[in-house]
Amino acid sequence: MTTLYEMTPRQIVAELDKYIIGQNSAKKSVAVALRNRYRRSKLSEEMREEITPKNILMMGPTGVGKTEIARRLARLMDAPFVKVEATKFTEVGYVGRDVDSMIRDLVEASIRITKQKRLAEKYSIAEEMAEEKIIEAIIPGKKKKPAATGGVRGPFDFIMGGGYMGGQQQNQEQEEKPTLSEGDVELAREQVKQQLKEGLLEDQFIEIEVTEAPKTGNLDLGQEGASISIGSIFGDMMPKKKKKKNVRVKDARKILIEQEAQNLIDMDQVTSEALENAEQNGIIFIDEIDKIASGGGYKSGADVSREGVQRDILPIVEGSVVNTKYGPVKTDHILFIGAGAFHIAKPTDLIPELQGRFPIRVELENLTKEDFIAILTVPENALLKQHKLLLETEGVRINFTDDAVEEIATMASLTNEQTENIGARRLHTIMEKLLEDISYNIPDMEEEEITIDADYVKEKFEDRIHADDIDRFIL
Repeated sequence: MTTLYEMTPRQIVAELDKYIIGQNSAKKSVAVALRNRYRRSKLSEEMREEITPKNILMMGPTGVGKTEIARRLARLMDAPFVKVEATKFTEVGYVGRDVDSMIRDLVEASIRITKQKRLAEKYSIAEEMAEEKIIEAIIPGKKKKPAATGGVRGPFDFIMGGGYMGGQQQNQEQEEKPTLSEGDVELAREQVKQQLKEGLLEDQFIEIEVTEAPKTGNLDLGQEGASISIGSIFGDMMPKKKKKKNVRVKDARKILIEQEAQNLIDMDQVTSEALENAEQNGIIFIDEIDKIASGGGYKSGADVSREGVQRDILPIVEGSVVNTKYGPVKTDHILFIGAGAFHIAKPTDLIPELQGRFPIRVELENLTKEDFIAILTVPENALLKQHKLLLETEGVRINFTDDAVEEIATMASLTNEQTENIGARRLHTIMEKLLEDISYNIPDMEEEEITIDADYVKEKFEDRIHADDIDRFIL
């Protein structure tokens, strides 16, 4: 099982709290849904098959953290996770993508995760093999079998001019170069090995041989995800092309470790595990799900298309089998999280069957002034911290007083009320406007430290938000 699934719901919420302010009910629902996946894995196989995930529908205005919850979950977990926009899908044959593509994307994500995990297991062995090849590239010391005997030639036989040369040229070089005894070669190799460990040869150039990725075209069969790679048909019959590369030792190490690890893993096993992982642990986050909802009554035009999208998504969420290039995938146990603002449409505008497939409803709250203050200062990637670090790269330290932070939060809150409510994204607008002149003048500024207080903030926004505007919001 994945690390995230083994965390308790409290631990998952605590991890999300580092980056997302408030919205405890949404975090709690997501944490419980993930923990239930772990609990299900502990049951017998017959019972496991019967328990399906309880999909979640998150409702709330833009900029309150719906998508951010999905992004943070994706970073936290090593289970397959994809985020899709519902607006990209329409009825097959119309504009947009086929809904099956979300499952194909999930499988691709699963293959990537599983492959990376298997590669990580092989890195220690691959590292030793790569080091041997680097030493061999610097000092070709192993006794090579003559070409006539059909012996296997190492990938570095070219480097020191030791192989694939005409007999005359080889004899000539042997006459010119005095042959080293086996003991001397071993001693030199040991010295090189020691220098590699100490990092003394990192910038030295060596010549290595790498497998060239085949450039193949795809033959599109008219159905998304059903294209055939021409190279994959003949790939196994053709010998792999190799090319020489002149690179630094530090770069050669990365290339060779990756190459050796790739050779050590069994891709059939990776594919089998990845499909299983996608089916049992996969999570699909469907954003902007409210944009495919249409009101009751007879509708035509775009609304017909929206309802068509819902009908297409329904079998995927209900549970069906989708064919991918790696094999068929059952969607019965994939967790779906839907999210939307629902400021025009309502969840009840979705077709009843789809509503029934999202039994857990979570309403995200509007952000208050106190939330804005917390967003500016509390998270590990807090907005003020980001701007401070950006300006420090040019040698200017910037400090925000407490009353300045409060004033910025007030401005963001008022602007959201006076114009369109775009949630926490309003803080980006305020911060960019606030620091615009400082950022513009930095190369010519002499000050090394700047303090921003409430008066500076008010001065910057006096032409946009006036005191009499504030009075309109006091009852």
